[in-house]
Amino acid sequence: MEKASELLVIILSSVLVVFFLLLITVLLKVIWVLDSLKRIAEKAERLADSAEAVGQFFENVTGPVALGKFLANITHHAFNHNKKKGE
Repeated sequence: MEKASELLVIILSSVLVVFFLLLITVLLKVIWVLDSLKRIAEKAERLADSAEAVGQFFENVTGPVALGKFLANITHHAFNHNKKKGE
């Protein structure tokens, strides 16, 4: 009976070693994937901040540009109106 219990202990300890090695490997891969996801999230956040800054820039620029286009349109129509009226 002692040989059977010794054999059982050897088998169980071998299975436990294999289980721990697989567990360590899986944990390392999970940590690697989480680190990659963290870097991707940081890049996406920087990209979103950059896009927001560009959007704010164009938002601030559109006011003066629209006013310039409005004034150019008025002057264009005023000059064309005078030409048609004088003919």
